[in-house]
Amino acid sequence: MSVIRTVLGDIDAATLGVCYAHEHIVIDQSFVTQQYPDFLLEDIEKITEELCAFHRAGGRAMVDSMPCGGGRNVTKLAMISSKSNVHILCPTGLHQKKYYPDGHWSERASAEQMARIFIDEIEFGIDGNDTNGPELLRTHHNAGLIKVASELDAIGPREQKIFEAAAIAHSRTGVPILTHTEQGTAAMLQIDLLLQLGVNPHSIVISHLDRKPDSSYHREVLSRGVFLEYDSAFRWKTKENPTRDLLIDLANSGFLEQLMLGMDAARNRYWTTFGGSPGLSFLLDTFSQELRDLGFTDQHLATIFVDNPSRAYALASAPEQPLAAITHNAKHVL
Repeated sequence: MSVIRTVLGDIDAATLGVCYAHEHIVIDQSFVTQQYPDFLLEDIEKITEELCAFHRAGGRAMVDSMPCGGGRNVTKLAMISSKSNVHILCPTGLHQKKYYPDGHWSERASAEQMARIFIDEIEFGIDGNDTNGPELLRTHHNAGLIKVASELDAIGPREQKIFEAAAIAHSRTGVPILTHTEQGTAAMLQIDLLLQLGVNPHSIVISHLDRKPDSSYHREVLSRGVFLEYDSAFRWKTKENPTRDLLIDLANSGFLEQLMLGMDAARNRYWTTFGGSPGLSFLLDTFSQELRDLGFTDQHLATIFVDNPSRAYALASAPEQPLAAITHNAKHVL
C-alpha cells in the first residue's frame, strides 16, 4: 500500500481524492506577514469555511507549502482538516532567504543540521513554534513533504545547502520534495542537483513552471521524469490562458501523467471568505469547465487532480540505515 503522510496521520494514497498540489492554507503572523501583509491567513473559521466550499465542489485534499519559519501552524492545519474533512499535507524544509529575518538559523546551519530538523519533523512531529524558538514544542502532527526553493535563474550557496539537506532527509524518510521556482526559472538546475544527490525523479514536484510558459522548456523538464505543478490558471488577465494551453498541448504530447494543478493562493485577496476572488473552488468549477469545452474528459481531469497527486506525494521506500553524518542534536542552531 502506498502511503501519504497528512497532518492527521498516514493514509492510503488511493483514498487521497481530488487534490490541489500546491497551496497556502495557514500563514500566521510572522516575519513573512510583516513584509507581505496580505499573506496573513490566520482566521480558522474563515479558512475552514473556504475549505468546506472546496469540499462541496468535490475537493478532498490540499498540499500546504509553507515550510519552517514562515508562519506555519500545523495545529491550526490539523483543526481545519478535521472540521472540513479535507486531507492536508504540511511540509518541513525552508523557503527563499527573503522570507526570513537577517541572522536566521538557516544562514549558519550545516546541511546535516538542517536535515536533522527536517527528519525529526517528518518522523516525530512538526515544531509547534515553527522552528522559531525559544524552545522546541514537538506536536503529534508530522510533515509529509519537504519544501525547497531557488532564486531567479540560480541556486545560490544557501539554497544549495538546503537542497542537500532535503536530499538527505528524503533518503532517510521517503517523503517527496516540492520545489519553488522563481517565475518558473532554474527548474533544470533544481532537477540536475536533486538527481545528483540521489533523489528519484518520481519524488520531485516542480512548482510554478507555467509562469514561464515556454512549451519546449516544459517538455525538457518533463523528459526528466519529474512532476510539474501549475498554479497560474486564475492569474492571467487576458482571454489567452497559457496555463490552459500548456495543459492541452502537453497532455496531447503524452505528458498528462506528470501534470498537477494548484492555486498557490497565498494572498487573502484570492479567498472568498476574506472578501476576495476567485475563491479556492475556481479550478474545480470555472477552469475545469474551460478544459472540458476544449476537449478534456473527466478521465483527463481525474488524472491531473487524483491519480497524479496520489503518486507524487506518496512516500517512497526509504532505506533503513543510520545517517552517521547527521548531527542528532541540532537545537543549538535555532
